[in-house]
Amino acid sequence: MFRNYLLTAWKVFMRRKLFTAINLLCIVLTLVVLMVVTALVQNAFYPTGVEGKSERFLQVMVMRTESDDASSISTSPLGYKVVEKYLKPMKSVELVGVTSGPSTVSVYQEGRVTELEMRRTDANYWKILDFTVLEGRLPNAEDDAQGRFVAVINRASALKLFGQVAAVGKSVRVSGQQFSIIGVVENEMQINAYADLWAPISTYPSSSYRQEYFGDFIALLLARSSADLPMVRKDVEAIASGADFGDKKQYSKINFWADSKIDALARQTIGHGDRADSGAGTMIAVLLCLMFLFMLLPALNLVNLNSGRILERSSEIGVRKAFGATSAHLVGQLLVENVLLCLAGGLISMAGAALVLQALESSDLIPYLKVHLNFAILGYGLLMTLFFGLLSGVLPAWKMSRLDPIHALKGAV
Repeated sequence: MFRNYLLTAWKVFMRRKLFTAINLLCIVLTLVVLMVVTALVQNAFYPTGVEGKSERFLQVMVMRTESDDASSISTSPLGYKVVEKYLKPMKSVELVGVTSGPSTVSVYQEGRVTELEMRRTDANYWKILDFTVLEGRLPNAEDDAQGRFVAVINRASALKLFGQVAAVGKSVRVSGQQFSIIGVVENEMQINAYADLWAPISTYPSSSYRQEYFGDFIALLLARSSADLPMVRKDVEAIASGADFGDKKQYSKINFWADSKIDALARQTIGHGDRADSGAGTMIAVLLCLMFLFMLLPALNLVNLNSGRILERSSEIGVRKAFGATSAHLVGQLLVENVLLCLAGGLISMAGAALVLQALESSDLIPYLKVHLNFAILGYGLLMTLFFGLLSGVLPAWKMSRLDPIHALKGAV
């Protein structure tokens, strides 16, 4: 029976080539967009590459303070003193690393000025993230303690500044400071890794940052296992509630939270800086609803096209019913036709999504983007294809099953 379904579906597709092409176009455009978005989201949040340990690390990115009368509320990245005084002594984590956010600096080298994104980090930062070292080495605790003016540069910036000459041992001048390049790493675009140039925190022009509660720092907390993350979250919440910035009136309430990457994005998007719930569940629910609506619009278009096709095939349906075809057989036939068409569209969409991602990589629209279709994304694509096929095929199939054979043979549907 299934073989007959396949043969009938093939003949229907070939008989109505324009209809088939329009259906495929709707399916392909929808699935290409969804698969590209899925690939980008997975690349940003799934623990892989330089952030391969992200399944067991949390980040503290933002701090919220409130005065005793709630007249003054401030939100800011962490100051170094918060990390040094409150987070680094934590016993529930394996490592605490700290990095500044990326900031644009002017690099002076051989009479040229190049703008790069620079971070200043401690030695633990390099232990938590898994950078691919192409040349030289990474900064260590001794470099940080001694305040050595050493720097690590990424591959693209090394090529831009030094061409094909080895970058290790070369010097660059940044904001009046001379740095010696000790290592070259692969380009990375992940949230905590993105930068062109890295230097030890101790190379700041002034040491005043060590006494500041508010600044431009992010703390990375590496747990011993992913099972420890709930305990780490509770510890950070307790530390924040007991923090003392000196002025009890101005800073009577202090909040900062240990977040995963998705939690950090949700907290910044929704603005849940005053509570433990980052709003990630709400954000994911909204995104899933938007994806469903995005699939629903072309699905409704396919429903209309399929319904029109049923009218054209009313005589065929009437004959089949008259010769004993059951409603279940007819429903199965149309669903098979629709799912097969969607599977064909899904295969084309996978190729189209791969081409779009390749074009995004080469366009430099997203700096250092490296994303490819993998088995997980292909699996998501297959699920979306099947869902799309069923969503757009159920209603027309139900209408087909209710056709009266006598009216269908007369063409009066």
